[in-house]
Amino acid sequence: MKFYGSQIALALDHLHRYGIIYRDLKSENILMDAEGYLKLADFGMAKVLKAEEKATSFCGTPEYLAPEIISGVGHNKACDWWSFGILM
Repeated sequence: MKFYGSQIALALDHLHRYGIIYRDLKSENILMDAEGYLKLADFGMAKVLKAEEKATSFCGTPEYLAPEIISGVGHNKACDWWSFGILM
């Protein structure tokens, strides 16, 4: 579990370094290759944000949504870490 969790965390960190929020982290969007390494799939809800910008669209899978998405106050990369916590 630590191995897979660390791969997902590294993938999210990589996206966040480029200003991309994924917004749809769930088990159905994680693929495994022949060697057991994970890949994120389905970037349909991903969004590029400028520094300190927040997205306001309501999107994602209900079971994994962060409170700030539900409330509509604006969200950033923290919503991905919320979904990561739910997934783990």
